[in-house]
Amino acid sequence: MSGICAGRVVVVTGAGRGIGREHALEFARQGAKVVVNDLGTGLQGAGRSGGPAQEVVEEIKDLGGQAVANCDDIADWDGAGRLVKTALSAFGRLDVLVNNAGFVRDRMLVSMTEQEWDDVIRVHLKGHFLPLRHAASYWRERAKADEPVDARVINTSSGAGLLGSVGQGNYAAAKAGILALTHTAAAELKRYGVTVNAIAPAARTRMTEEVFAAMMARPETGFDIMHPGNVAPLVVWLGSADSASVTGRVFEVEGGMISIATGWSHGPGVDKGARWEVHEIGEAVGKLLADAPTPDAVYGVTPS
Repeated sequence: MSGICAGRVVVVTGAGRGIGREHALEFARQGAKVVVNDLGTGLQGAGRSGGPAQEVVEEIKDLGGQAVANCDDIADWDGAGRLVKTALSAFGRLDVLVNNAGFVRDRMLVSMTEQEWDDVIRVHLKGHFLPLRHAASYWRERAKADEPVDARVINTSSGAGLLGSVGQGNYAAAKAGILALTHTAAAELKRYGVTVNAIAPAARTRMTEEVFAAMMARPETGFDIMHPGNVAPLVVWLGSADSASVTGRVFEVEGGMISIATGWSHGPGVDKGARWEVHEIGEAVGKLLADAPTPDAVYGVTPS
């Protein structure tokens, strides 16, 4: 198949359903060979099934594309290693890693259990690091062997990671960590010919349908703003050779809107030139707050 990613080999995690499925299908339409990774778990992370991943593989083959399924746990060191090896054994190379897999265990902080915290941090944050770690090792070896590397990593954050989200402290913390990981990886891997970017999508998935039911409802007519397929074109372009000059960026995407999230940056400051006295701090902070932009509201909080 011809297209913007013709000949490229792509791994998409969590690709059995929702946004990940749309990524995998669009990569295939654009000529990529795709490794479809999915554990086939329930919304809360329970159970396992190879069915969802294999169903997407069959859809890709019906389109005339090439794909293989992988059902390894991407938050397990050996599982993430096998995922990368699946791409190498099936297609001989790896060019693009799309980290997308995740689930939610929403709870207010005062009610959240340690296990609910650990599970979400594990699948989202560790589940981004481990595939990235194994893929980066492969690309570094190729670069050190003087082989050409033109690789891409696209991570998946969230508006919750950018702004916070009431009732999703574990999820928001993991997604914010993914943003910091993206910036760090972009700086570290540039020398090897690898770009690293992140997206913060708003789309209908099993997770968002429950948390934001009214917002995610399917329209009876017209453009379906929350269709998960709306996210895929940006991700596929970021995975192409055309995006070589773009790295360390975070893109928000919702419906037909694409924007760049600027995130944290140095703001107004004041330097006394000496140690502050405690009684001086209140006035200084007041002036800084007056000069600083008002932060966007946390999701779930009505701006005052």
